[in-house]
Amino acid sequence: MTLLEEAKIKLSQIAKNQDWSDTEKVIIVSARPLTPDEAIGKPDRDDYPLLTGKEVMMEARFRAGIGQAFTDQPGQFEGTLSEVLQLPLNTNFHRAVFVATLNAILHNLDQVKATVHCKDKEPALCAQKLPSYIQKQYGKPKIAFIGFQPALIQALHDASFDLRVTDLNPDNIGQIRCGVRIDDAAFNAKNARWADIILSTGSVLVNDTYHELQQEKTLIYYGVTAAGLAKLFHLPRICFYGH
Repeated sequence: MTLLEEAKIKLSQIAKNQDWSDTEKVIIVSARPLTPDEAIGKPDRDDYPLLTGKEVMMEARFRAGIGQAFTDQPGQFEGTLSEVLQLPLNTNFHRAVFVATLNAILHNLDQVKATVHCKDKEPALCAQKLPSYIQKQYGKPKIAFIGFQPALIQALHDASFDLRVTDLNPDNIGQIRCGVRIDDAAFNAKNARWADIILSTGSVLVNDTYHELQQEKTLIYYGVTAAGLAKLFHLPRICFYGH
């Protein structure tokens, strides 16, 4: 059973405990994907994947809760919570629908924070916090960094951390970005074995590649996508400026 399948069981139980009707509405807005301005505003640099069109942000709304998840397969869904729970978790789109919904529901229940991406100046402020946080918690570890999050990578590089970065975007692979050569995501497992700690985008939970990172190493997810799963499964997560 995958992590998301386990999460679906847990979410079904939450709905049952809350005595929610089968017709409780979930609205996913995405295929009109969230525009870059809606998702990240006007940050200090132009190489974020949300700005280059390589990934989009899916947003789910449930009652007063808002949840987001990155995906490379945007689409539109509007339906009931029961219909979300019946979706097969067999595509990145379906997984993103489920993860965004999970984030929205746990946000509605005040069980998680930072389920909406930071905007404008906040990504740069987040990056400024990361090196000192890592150093305080882990010293000066070798870091396997999963996903292209340029401000975080730049901050770690500038702080002289030993860093290996992987990404799925062919435009980045083999290139020097933020002072670091970007490897293909096929190197995820190899880099994870090399590293002392792993910093990973929550997107690996949506595209179902997180298995490669399950080493005997500290694994920390960054960003909004992993919010609900981190809560359900007690996974370390950092998101300094999410909303």
